[in-house]
Amino acid sequence: MKKTILLSLVCLFHLVSFAQPGKPALRIRHLVDSFYTYVSYGEYNGQNYPANAMYMVTDDGVVLFDTPWGEVYYQALLDSIQIRHGKKAVICISTHYHEDRTGGLTYYNSKGIETYTTRLTDSLCIVNKQNLATHHFTGDTTFIIGGHSFEAFYPGPGHTQDNIVLWFPTEKILYGGCFIKSSSDKDLGNLNSANVKEWGNSIHRLQNHIGKPAYIIVGHNDFTNLNSLAHTLEMVQAYNAKVN
Repeated sequence: MKKTILLSLVCLFHLVSFAQPGKPALRIRHLVDSFYTYVSYGEYNGQNYPANAMYMVTDDGVVLFDTPWGEVYYQALLDSIQIRHGKKAVICISTHYHEDRTGGLTYYNSKGIETYTTRLTDSLCIVNKQNLATHHFTGDTTFIIGGHSFEAFYPGPGHTQDNIVLWFPTEKILYGGCFIKSSSDKDLGNLNSANVKEWGNSIHRLQNHIGKPAYIIVGHNDFTNLNSLAHTLEMVQAYNAKVN
């Protein structure tokens, strides 16, 4: 059953970089209206690998969608938001249990930021010893924060069993996280937690739900090409045809 969460809080691209010791700089870019993307870096296959995430600026504070990848970026992101917008981050919603999405939850909990995951993500965080959010929701859920309304939608298994996406219908932004691969990717990446057999069905379910987005933010690498969702489906189909 779909729910609505109404949160009342008291509490072209322009680029900003914050250098971190031993890591590439945190990069922040304006996307559209009140939305910004940011890129942090974790280690994958022995190299620094970019992770895309997003935040939304509201009158009631800033909403983070996923945490940065790597503790050197946790406070850097909060500081850069304060410098750029004169606001504090007040909410963080993580889209699946992997460290590149939940790594900063404990730190942000300690800063008084309200953190959210689905109950399925929470259970997988416990099993896999990942950081935990303080609040949880079940099923497709509409959030209303600072006058902005958006939907957390579970399309089904794909990159992980618990991956959700966030849909902003007014701006037609699809924040896909790691459920959607970049159009520049040559393969599906880390499949340790994936359900590739069901991934295609989940993509079709998402496509039927949202129609045509104007922006698609993927979990890693370039997100400027709107072919990313179709490209992910093509790679999933090719993978399944090869293994079956």
